[in-house]
Amino acid sequence: MGSLVNPTLPTIHFSGKNLEPGSTPWMSTSKDVVRALEEYGCFIAIYGKFSLEMHEAIFRASEELFDLPTDVKVQNTSDTPSHGYVGQEPIIPLYEGLGIENATTREGVEKFTNLLWPSGNDLFCETALEYSRLVAGLDQVNGLEIKTKDGDWIAVDPSPSSFIVMAGDACMGWTNGRIEPSNHRVIIKGSEERYSLGLFTFIRDLKIQVAEELVDDHHPAQFNPFDHYNFIHFYYTEEGRKSKCPLRAYCGV
Repeated sequence: MGSLVNPTLPTIHFSGKNLEPGSTPWMSTSKDVVRALEEYGCFIAIYGKFSLEMHEAIFRASEELFDLPTDVKVQNTSDTPSHGYVGQEPIIPLYEGLGIENATTREGVEKFTNLLWPSGNDLFCETALEYSRLVAGLDQVNGLEIKTKDGDWIAVDPSPSSFIVMAGDACMGWTNGRIEPSNHRVIIKGSEERYSLGLFTFIRDLKIQVAEELVDDHHPAQFNPFDHYNFIHFYYTEEGRKSKCPLRAYCGV
């Protein structure tokens, strides 16, 4: 009798390797990344530079941030959807989000910090800057689940030295549909608050187009070139929200 094995996400280690482009470890790791993204749209990355102390510090800072009064948090505005303050929405009443634009730059983090703490908050600023530069995301309260192509849900059990790398819609457009974003959800149970951090990459002032080497007679281009920020605005329109695949609705061939 065969045993049932729960599916798990691929785990890729990035610590202790010579990952210079073109090196043997870089080539091997690159292949692992591509396989994981093609199959799951994401993977768990292990990166030894994330200390337990930094992990705990950033979530203390997150708690301090979200403990601010709502009338202070809503001052964080942006012309781009989901880049400022997100919250107080009837369909997701327990959710709040705050975006820091250019979070890997001192100027971006200082601008955000001074907006919410006019008298300054050096500890928050330094912690957020260091952590964003290390590229981190997830917390101690489990709840993230990833849907496989077979329809199974994989529960992700994060650690202080790991984070989840997820492909986005832009990656799907660039790879001609070869890599698709993963369907994911967050399950919240009990009364404990859940904090999570994500570092998002957006392409500005450059149109994203299908890589030429991924187009041939058997694999015609599936997407027209598109502007990333214009697509984000479309994503939050009624048409974009209703679409099963907003990118195809926006620029599909």
